Amino acid sequence: MLLTELEWQTLLLSLKIAGAAILFSLPIGILAAWVLARCHFWGKSIFDVIVHLPLVLPPVVLGYLLLSTMGKRGILGAWLYNYVGISFSFNWQGAALASAVVAFPLMVRSIRLAIESIDTRLEHVARTLGASRWRVFITITIPLSFTGILMGVVLGFARCLGEFGATITFVSNIQGETRTLPLAMYTSLQIPDGEASAMRLCILSILLSLIALFISEMLNRLHKKRLAE
Repeated sequence: MLLTELEWQTLLLSLKIAGAAILFSLPIGILAAWVLARCHFWGKSIFDVIVHLPLVLPPVVLGYLLLSTMGKRGILGAWLYNYVGISFSFNWQGAALASAVVAFPLMVRSIRLAIESIDTRLEHVARTLGASRWRVFITITIPLSFTGILMGVVLGFARCLGEFGATITFVSNIQGETRTLPLAMYTSLQIPDGEASAMRLCILSILLSLIALFISEMLNRLHKKRLAE
């Protein structure tokens, strides 16, 4: 399977967008997962629903909501563009934002399960010895859930590579700027004699997904082994 130069550019752009999406959403994802796993407060169920809402909402709906809020004329997007000079409209940063929103609940769920599997007695002992909640989080919770965090990163990254609906609705389908692998495959199917390119991109997407699932399974086994020791 030999990719054309244009297809290689699409692959690199997809990896760039997925990497940026995970990089900037990971700290928020770890914090959200910790809050859901360890904190008890009024409205926690509502917060949980909001975090996992992108899992059940149609991607086109997410794209429209992003366009309404983060577009140049959106509620937040207009302010960012006029006063900060930041725009998410029709560029790869907007594609990364759309991918991050779609992949966020999947990443949070994996990290939350990893944190919940940690024996809370270890954290309680550290607190009784005078460690602050923040220090316990950094020195105990994060290290013990590290493989789970990596698993969430891998699954989130794979989900970003497969994102389609929210991206095309929010930032359109622009070659070299927002056209990721799924969008390139969709474009190939709309032109004459594009089946060969679509097939190559399809095989590539399947291979990337299989690699991500394999790594995720290995990390899951490693996490269970560490907890059993």
